Amino acid sequence: MKKVLIIGASILQLPAILKAKELGYYVGVADYNPEAIGIPYADEYFNISTIDIDGVVEVAKRFKPNGIMTLATDMPMRAVAAACRELGLPGISPDTALKATDKAEMIKAFEAHGVEHPWYYVVSDRSVFDLIVRQASYPCIIKPTDNAGSRGVVLCHDKSELIKGYEYASHESRGGTVIIEEYLQGPEFSVEVMVVDGVPHVLQITDKITTGAPHFVEMGHTQPTSQPQYVQEKIKDLACRAVKAVGINVGPAHVEMILTEQGPKMVELGARMGGDCITTHLVPLSTGVDMVAATIKLACGEEADIEPKWCKGSAIRYFDTPAGVLKGIDGVEKARSIPGVEEISFVHDIGETLGEIGSSVDRIGFVIAQGETINDAVEICEKAQSLINIKID
Repeated sequence: MKKVLIIGASILQLPAILKAKELGYYVGVADYNPEAIGIPYADEYFNISTIDIDGVVEVAKRFKPNGIMTLATDMPMRAVAAACRELGLPGISPDTALKATDKAEMIKAFEAHGVEHPWYYVVSDRSVFDLIVRQASYPCIIKPTDNAGSRGVVLCHDKSELIKGYEYASHESRGGTVIIEEYLQGPEFSVEVMVVDGVPHVLQITDKITTGAPHFVEMGHTQPTSQPQYVQEKIKDLACRAVKAVGINVGPAHVEMILTEQGPKMVELGARMGGDCITTHLVPLSTGVDMVAATIKLACGEEADIEPKWCKGSAIRYFDTPAGVLKGIDGVEKARSIPGVEEISFVHDIGETLGEIGSSVDRIGFVIAQGETINDAVEICEKAQSLINIKID
């Protein structure tokens, strides 16, 4: 029996754990949290942090897997890359893992390979910031170089906002380094890519909905994109060039960009499957491609099926809730009975205090739907949400 080591056992990695078991693999998981939801579904558990590179390498040596992977999270990719190199398994290099998880190194790679990107300044400490703040143009975006989920991201319209934004962004940065970028304006997309034998294959383009300024938290995704074909070709071309620029030679990539008046420009990418149920749910619903299974198989050096089976609409919509104490949720079962509703999920419990939506962790839950067209899928999501009453005091 082939063995796969999955780095992380949280709700984000659970689909990979379940899929690996379904496919007949012997599954090991590594997570610092002994109560992580995915542990009971695995065959072996290793109590190690997903970002402890040396620790993950030692676990991999003991477990001796045929493949190593993670899902929907960036920083563990450094440990995955190091362990794959140590064991001679398929995977990205540590250099590529750095470029795919550090926004400063990433945008430098884009620049070096002629990949369209915003202007930027990398700010390593306060003394550098004090120099940059005098020459920055507005509006601009400031964000940590090493975080995700919209944490620490702020739109700044003037010097005073940038100074406040620096305090927030640097606090959310593990290493204290932030990046100040041109504020790109236009529709936002993600592109789901699988790289096989060094060749990027675009599986799907996703239209995004965000909260907008100041934090740009993602509140909805729809597949396939509604953009015309000639725009889709530009998006696909940029995604493939960006993937090659950072050196992803095998496995998935989640590429984010904005369509500006000058054409599409990169925001960032990850050398892993996208979160927000995009790759675990929306891609299979819209294309019939099992992206989780494909990622597992490629990690283990096997052939992966990435051929589309159909073209349907799929969508996810997050509940937009105010701050307060969650008192109750009604109407869920009625909403689930609507044809086309695939999943309704909540990630906060009754009695919890909710904050304003400033990052992805603040969202209370979502509805996922499939339809014959994108309009059908969106209408089903919205109908289901309208039947659910969320009580917040």
